[in-house]
Amino acid sequence: MRPLLIFSLISLLMLPFTAVAQPEKEQVNKLAVTPPMGWMTWNFFGDNINETDIREMADAMVNSGMRDAGYTYIFIDDGWQGERDSRNNMIPDPAKFPSGIKALADYVHEKGLKLGIYSDAAPLTCAGYTASLGFEEQDAMTFASWEIDYLKYDYCGAPPDAITAQIRYKAMADALRKSGRDITFGICEWGIRKPWLWAASAGGQLWRTTGDVRDKWKNLGNKHPHSSGYGILDIVDDNAPLYPYAGRGHWNDCDMLVVGLYGKDGPSGYLGGTGCTDVEYQSQMSLWCMMCSPLAATNDLRSMNEATRNILLNKDIIAVNQDSLGIQAERKIHTDHWDIFVKPLAGGEYAVAILNRADNAASYRLNFADLGLAYSYELYDLWHYRVIGKGRSWNGEVQSHETKVFRLKKIK
Repeated sequence: MRPLLIFSLISLLMLPFTAVAQPEKEQVNKLAVTPPMGWMTWNFFGDNINETDIREMADAMVNSGMRDAGYTYIFIDDGWQGERDSRNNMIPDPAKFPSGIKALADYVHEKGLKLGIYSDAAPLTCAGYTASLGFEEQDAMTFASWEIDYLKYDYCGAPPDAITAQIRYKAMADALRKSGRDITFGICEWGIRKPWLWAASAGGQLWRTTGDVRDKWKNLGNKHPHSSGYGILDIVDDNAPLYPYAGRGHWNDCDMLVVGLYGKDGPSGYLGGTGCTDVEYQSQMSLWCMMCSPLAATNDLRSMNEATRNILLNKDIIAVNQDSLGIQAERKIHTDHWDIFVKPLAGGEYAVAILNRADNAASYRLNFADLGLAYSYELYDLWHYRVIGKGRSWNGEVQSHETKVFRLKKIK
């Protein structure tokens, strides 16, 4: 969703929808078995993208260690499109991509990365470029011929009802399946039509659950975040109850990471996105990983400071996100001051996150039995990379807006 999209989002939240059964757990989609990870163009470049910048970001993905940490996708967002040729094939903007998308895909693939692209289930995209409604099969074949690996499919300019959304998304999902190439399908209709109830059956491997994230901690004021801008905490609150709908091959997408943007002008700066502290950025990374969200960095990978690098490249917290069980954390405790999340991990361990929602530092004592964890555990601190103790509880100070994350291993 972009600022130029104008309609009453709040009223849409009240629309009826059709619940479609999710796939059985054993019917795991071979695409996106773990949440996709990569870097997306939108927050940093907006629609002012070109092949040179994207090649440089691909280089930086490798040189910075991002690729080796698991970030494998370059996601091209809105703004790459030209028009259609005489045969109605979608073509890239020749000024932005003079070598074409296939050449860019080849460059990205040679570096051990994957390439994602963007379109919309309407005549025009959010930023007013050529989109795919009525050309689903043709565009899917075009994307396959370019060796695209991922499609983000937006919903600007589309009708407000849920039935039409299901039909349009399924049409593109079917077209992608017929294209002869495995292309992961990301559904982006911002959670308005409750896609967690139908998106997997419509063919998606992930679906956005909220409006666009802004570079801020939380929405301020009395307006709903859909109209005044989602902060990190707003997305946590909307996404936390949706844990039953996530699993291997089908993920609740919390939107992009704003880590390292520091209030940069552009899409993430709209509607009050004036920047976050490193503690808040670390909390976003922690909570997105606990909730099994796809991880799409959006900062300038060519010039990351040490704090940003440490947050994005923390292999312990990434391992929580990519855990093979694929279980989204459940928020076990929720108050005005504290959130406590628990996420089962492969091997019988647990990840536990403690978020201080308040604007002041405070101490907290957590008895693991209150979370349904009835044994004594060894506690490993994922942000300090060390074992910090053993027992049936934890007690300590948590900074304002900080999220502590521990891995608990049962003591035999």
